[in-house]
Amino acid sequence: MTPTNSLLFLDLRSLNLEHRDAFHQALDRVMNSGQFIQGDELSSFEQEYAAYCGVDHCVGVGSGLDALHLTLRAWDIGPGDEVIVPSNTYIATWLAVSHSGATPVPVEPRLDTYNLDPELLDSAITSRTKAIIAVHLYGQPAHMDAIVAIARNRRVRVLEDAAQAHGACYKGSRVGSLGDAAGFSFYPSKNLGALGDAGAVTTNDKALAERLRSLRNYGSSRKHHNEERGFNSRLDEFQAALLRIKLKYLDGNNAIRSELAKKLIDGLRGTDAVLPEVPSWVQPAWHQFVVRHAMRDNLIKRLDDAGVQSMIHYPIPPHRQRAYSDTPLAQSCLPISEKIHKEVLSLPLNPLMSNRDIERILSAFQQREQGF
Repeated sequence: MTPTNSLLFLDLRSLNLEHRDAFHQALDRVMNSGQFIQGDELSSFEQEYAAYCGVDHCVGVGSGLDALHLTLRAWDIGPGDEVIVPSNTYIATWLAVSHSGATPVPVEPRLDTYNLDPELLDSAITSRTKAIIAVHLYGQPAHMDAIVAIARNRRVRVLEDAAQAHGACYKGSRVGSLGDAAGFSFYPSKNLGALGDAGAVTTNDKALAERLRSLRNYGSSRKHHNEERGFNSRLDEFQAALLRIKLKYLDGNNAIRSELAKKLIDGLRGTDAVLPEVPSWVQPAWHQFVVRHAMRDNLIKRLDDAGVQSMIHYPIPPHRQRAYSDTPLAQSCLPISEKIHKEVLSLPLNPLMSNRDIERILSAFQQREQGF
C-alpha cells in the first residue's frame, strides 16, 4: 500500500505560495495600470530576461511552442525546407517545424547525455536544410560549440530549444545566447514558471526580434496596419509581472537543484540505475533528474510503494506518436531514441525538497525485491 505522506514529484502549489504576497502586489500593479497586453510589465521582463541570458533582445510570446514556431516563421522557413530536430525530445520541438510547413529531420542523441549527437549532424544536412534545433533536454545544455561549428560551415541557422534549461550554462555562457535564437517555455512546472502558458525568444538579432514582435501581434508593428498574416501570441502583463518576481530567485533555486542532484548521484552509485552524465563544460539547470533502468515498471512500483512519485519524460518518442503516423517519419529507424524512451524515469527534484526526501528516494532504490 502506498504511504499517505507521499513525496510529490512537484508541488506547484507550495512553490508558488512562497511568493503569494509579491504576486498579489503584482496583480494590484497590473490592475491599477490598466495595461493588460504589451505594457510596461512585458517590456520590463523582456529587458530583464535578455540581460539575464546575456543577449540584446527578448520577445515574450504565448508559449514555448510559439517561441520555436514563430522563430522559424520569422526566418521564412516553410514548405520544401528541412529542419534538423533531435529524435529524443518532447513533441513540441517537432510540431514547431511541422506548423511552419517544413519537414522535421530527426537525428539521434548521444546515449550518455540524451542530447543531439553532433557527429551525426553533417550527414543529415541537405541542400534543403535551413536550421538545426538543439534541445537542452532535461536542463542539460547540448554540445553547442560542435553544433554551431557544423551549422556555420553548412550555412544553416541554430535555434536552441531551451524550454527546460532556464539558467543553465555552457562553458560559462547562459543558454539562450548560444545560437542564432532560443525558444523558452514558462509553463508552470518549469524552473522559471508562470501561472499559465507563456514563452519567449532570446536573440542578438535585432531584425529577428522586430519581426517576431510583429508576428506575435497579428503581423502588425503599427496599430491597424498588418504587414503580414501573423498570429495572436502575446505574453500578457500579469504573467510577465509574475515572471519578473520569480526570475530573482532562479539562480538560487537552481543552486539547490544542483546540490540535490549531486546527493542523488552520489547516493545512487552502485545501483542498477543508469545515472545522468554531466560533461565538465556544462552547468545543468536540473529541470528533471532522469535515470534509466531496464526494468522501469518494477522500479516505478518500488518507488510508489515507498511513497515516492516519479514520472516518465517521455514514454513515446515523437516518431511513434499518432500525430506523425501518416508521415514517412513514422517509419524512421531510431533505435537509440526508442531505447531511451523505454527506460527513462524522472525522480523528484525541486527546491522544496530536503535531505530527508533524498534519503527516502535512496532508501527505495536500496530495497531489493525478489525478481527485480
